[in-house]
Amino acid sequence: MSLKSKVTGLILAGGRGTRMGRVDKGLQPFRSTTLVEHVMRRLAPQAAGIVINANRNLPQYQAVAGEAPVLPDYLDGFEGPLAGLQIGLQYCPTELLLTAPCDSPFLPADLAERLHAAMLAQDADVALAVTMESEDGGEPQRQLHPVFALLKASLLPQLDAYLATGARRMESWYKSLRVAEVMFNDADAFRNINTLAELQQHERAPAPAAAAAAPAGEPDAMPVAEAQRIICERMTPIAATETLPLRSALDRVLAEDIVSPINVPAYDNSAMDGYALRGADLPAAGAPDVTFKVIGIAYAGRPCTQTPQAGECIRIMTGAAIPPGCDSVLPQELAAHICADTVTIAHGAIRTGANRRFAGEDLKAGGIALVKGKILRPADLGLVASLGIGEVAVQRKLRVAFFSTGDELRSLGDSLDEGCVYDSNRYTLFGMLTRLGCEIIDMGIVRDDPAALEAALRETSAQADAIITSGGVSEGAADYTRDILARIGDVAFWKLAMRPGRPLAFGQIRTEAGSAWLFGLPGNPVAVMVSFYLFARPALLRMMGAQSTLPMMQARCTEAIRKRPGRTEYQRGIVSAGAGGEPQVRLTGAQGSGILRSMTEANCIVVLREAQASVAAGEMVDVLLFDGLV
Repeated sequence: MSLKSKVTGLILAGGRGTRMGRVDKGLQPFRSTTLVEHVMRRLAPQAAGIVINANRNLPQYQAVAGEAPVLPDYLDGFEGPLAGLQIGLQYCPTELLLTAPCDSPFLPADLAERLHAAMLAQDADVALAVTMESEDGGEPQRQLHPVFALLKASLLPQLDAYLATGARRMESWYKSLRVAEVMFNDADAFRNINTLAELQQHERAPAPAAAAAAPAGEPDAMPVAEAQRIICERMTPIAATETLPLRSALDRVLAEDIVSPINVPAYDNSAMDGYALRGADLPAAGAPDVTFKVIGIAYAGRPCTQTPQAGECIRIMTGAAIPPGCDSVLPQELAAHICADTVTIAHGAIRTGANRRFAGEDLKAGGIALVKGKILRPADLGLVASLGIGEVAVQRKLRVAFFSTGDELRSLGDSLDEGCVYDSNRYTLFGMLTRLGCEIIDMGIVRDDPAALEAALRETSAQADAIITSGGVSEGAADYTRDILARIGDVAFWKLAMRPGRPLAFGQIRTEAGSAWLFGLPGNPVAVMVSFYLFARPALLRMMGAQSTLPMMQARCTEAIRKRPGRTEYQRGIVSAGAGGEPQVRLTGAQGSGILRSMTEANCIVVLREAQASVAAGEMVDVLLFDGLV
């Protein structure tokens, strides 16, 4: 059994410290995610599962934790890390518990391995991390880190008994146990971030152990695939549904399976215009042609009830019910000779059973015609109608609010002052959300003011399921979205290793009036569209209960494209048929993220993966088609 399968990771976030303001320490934004998520990522490869101990802001922690449980102390009154350790041991489903605080994002990747080795070697109950540290340049002193520990889950009764005495000091309890101490050379890996000033200092400094694993040139940016995974894990379909007449359900998402009440087709019928007959009467190999007498005619909707005998057949039209006793249909064009009331058939013209469509061949009664989550298209309406169903249950329309941020923006009809631009992003978002079938709430333009932005987010969280903003998520002095999101909700990430669209905030607004998912898109027009299609669109579809599949293909590049590894790039292109019909693609020209014309001219996006370098002319590249998107 691997060590990981024996270990549960416990993140201690149960304090009530206020040195970082109203936002819990673990929920503070840090290097594109939050402090507690950094700790989760460090612990995840070392443990079979993660649990978070928190006593405040439990919904925010749960949103960050995903499927990991968030557990408050069993004891009342913020009784310190031992109270968190108690609840962790009570929950622990494995034989070992690995603990770490929520404010130490650089903890060692081999913490569990080294602590476990010492525990075995010294037959200990608990193993603790130790470093040598100096203050103000003095002589290094031995520093014990009691919250970086590996414990046996069987210690719970001893801890319960200790806490029952009213004692609360972690170091004192450890003295009653067999303790192994493990020296780590990298003291910075155990560094706590206790103040906003320290947080800002570490935000700018390279991470001790994480920098090597970060994308080249983007040390604090999250890879695209990881961001998409986080969004997918958090999104769940809205619960509300409604029943609509079939004609009103176009482009809506089915809320439940459509079960066929009948067989489709309802009866055996002919797939051809021709002659229905008994297969046993067909001429055998080497036999002469056989002439059948036509004794009746069957139309679609007007079946023939006569039963042919040997040497007889029924003239039949496409869709007509197969007459009694018949099992085969000769297409009229395969007849050797046709007279007014006879038809001659040669050997081998058809086989027994030919051109007969069986009852229930398309759909059997009780079978699923359309699955839940299907977006109803015109053909689907026809299929449902063919079952005699006039109403369908669909998901409630998703309510999405959107607005642009920036003092430089002007609405259409306003005069364009010097240094100002017309707001194009709201019209782009309007089109994309309308095509997606959302109920949209246009909040206009919000100025670059923290109070105005927070008020807009609070207002829209009470009205919408999701909020999409454009602008205000980069690192400029007037970009407040990320900080406000951290204060009235949570930030999952805000910086991605991609181009265009590097600054992109994702999280959830939570207020007394309601909650809403937030997608803080960049301000540049092209970046808005690319970010929407890659992140917001699949998330919104998931909330609608629908599946999202982007139409990807490969094409041969007609020109060289410069690209550096370490980030994903999306270039606007034009795909066409090359020699022999093979798809080929060329770029639209200048690829600046503010050149909206490049999107209007393009019919695809060339996707250059994170690990890719420059592309030579003639190489194959991935292409994301605009068909169905724009």
